[in-house]
Amino acid sequence: MDILAEYTSPNWNRRPSRAEIDTVILHYTGMKTGEEALQRLCDPVAEVSAHYLIEEDGRLFQLVAEENRAWHAGVSHWQGRENLNHSSIGIELVNPGHEFGYKPFPPAQIETLLCLLDAIKQRHKIPGSRFLGHSDIAPARKTDPGHLFPWAALATEGFGVFSDKDGRDQTVMLRHGDSGPSAINLNKQLGIIGYHGCYCDSIEQSTVQALKAFQTHWRSGLVNGVLDKGTSWVLEDIVQKITA
Repeated sequence: MDILAEYTSPNWNRRPSRAEIDTVILHYTGMKTGEEALQRLCDPVAEVSAHYLIEEDGRLFQLVAEENRAWHAGVSHWQGRENLNHSSIGIELVNPGHEFGYKPFPPAQIETLLCLLDAIKQRHKIPGSRFLGHSDIAPARKTDPGHLFPWAALATEGFGVFSDKDGRDQTVMLRHGDSGPSAINLNKQLGIIGYHGCYCDSIEQSTVQALKAFQTHWRSGLVNGVLDKGTSWVLEDIVQKITA
C-alpha cells in the first residue's frame, strides 16, 4: 500500500493529552473531482481536513499524521462522547456525493480502504462499534458516505459489525409523531448503538434522523426514517452484537 505525499494539510492541531484513537470515520468528498477535494482539504481558509484521502483508482494520500487531530468530524456525538475529532481517524473517499452524482464506490478504492483499515487496526484498538460513517455521528447534518457504501464488505473483513437478518419487510411499525412504549424502546435501542439525542417517549425529528442514519449504514434498501419490520429486526440484531 503506497502512500502518496504530494499533499499535506495545515488543518490540524494536537489531540487532547488523554485522547486515545479508537474510532474510524468514513466520509465521501462530495465534490466533482478528487483534485478539487485535495485542494480544499489542504486549504487553510477552508479549515477542514482528514487524515487520509482515497481516490477512485485506489491512490492513497495521507494529509494529516494519525497522531494529530484532523478537522473532519465537526459537531459530532457517538456513544455518549462529543467531538469525535479528538479520538478518531478520518478517511475521505473520492465520490461526487448526492449533490454531484452519487455513485457506487469502485473496487480499487475499496481494496485500498481495506488495506488501510487493516493497518490502522493493527496500530490502534478500534472496537467493532466504532467503524462509522459521518452520517452516524452527525445524522442531522450529514448523509455520507451514503447508502451505496459497502458496509457489509468491511464487516466481513473485521471492520465493524453487520447483520445478516432479512430487512426487506417494509410493514410500518412506527413513524414520526408516534409515541408510547414502542417509541421509547426504539429511542433506547438507537441510543445503545450510539446515536445521540434519542431520549424521549415519542418519535421526534431527532429519532427520524438517527433512524435514517441507521438505515443508511445497516439497512440501506430503504432509507426513510420510518421503523418497519425489516429495520426493526436488523436494529435488534445490531444492538445484540454491540452489547454482547
